[in-house]
Amino acid sequence: MELFTYWRSSTAYRVRIVLGLKNLSADLIPINLIKGEQRSPENLARNPLGAVPSLKTDEGMFIQSLAILEYLEETHPTPALLPLKAADRARVRALCQTVACDMHPVNNLRLLKYLTTEMGLSEEKKMQWYRHWIAEGFKALEAQLRQTAGRYCFGDTITLADACLVPQVYNALRFDCPMADYPTVMRIHTTLEKHPAFIAAHPDNQPDAIKA
Repeated sequence: MELFTYWRSSTAYRVRIVLGLKNLSADLIPINLIKGEQRSPENLARNPLGAVPSLKTDEGMFIQSLAILEYLEETHPTPALLPLKAADRARVRALCQTVACDMHPVNNLRLLKYLTTEMGLSEEKKMQWYRHWIAEGFKALEAQLRQTAGRYCFGDTITLADACLVPQVYNALRFDCPMADYPTVMRIHTTLEKHPAFIAAHPDNQPDAIKA
């Protein structure tokens, strides 16, 4: 397999985590989002959105991180990252989608860039936008986790929800978002930070990471 990735992309980060949890190897092909490589003809042929991640397998090319996570779960079911019962799976998917559908889309790189370059927002206003939607999302996620969490997002077994949570917390911390109001989120994040698959997938440990 080949994963087209970027070290700080939270969507690619999710996929790297799940590959690690399932002990799957993939060649990492960096796509530099800052330099605009995502809009190259080659990447647009892989991913018409002009984004990452894209996962190349023997069955073809797959895009959209949640679809890739579900594909990996279905094709490599051990260890299972979704619960057995349909109701429990729905709850885990709801946690994933709170991050991937409600939080991430309004604070990703291309949207933030549009706010400053096309809408004329100052850097201060851009960060106000970012922190507002981060807070709204984590407030909802914290409420959900109070009902579902054990050691991890759903009970005491790592699920796809954990792979979505950690990259979103990474982004929030990178932009100095206050996190004290989300103790369950942060407790789970702190626990997962010590897991080998999460360590290996961390942005700082990627081959294309830019060391400050």
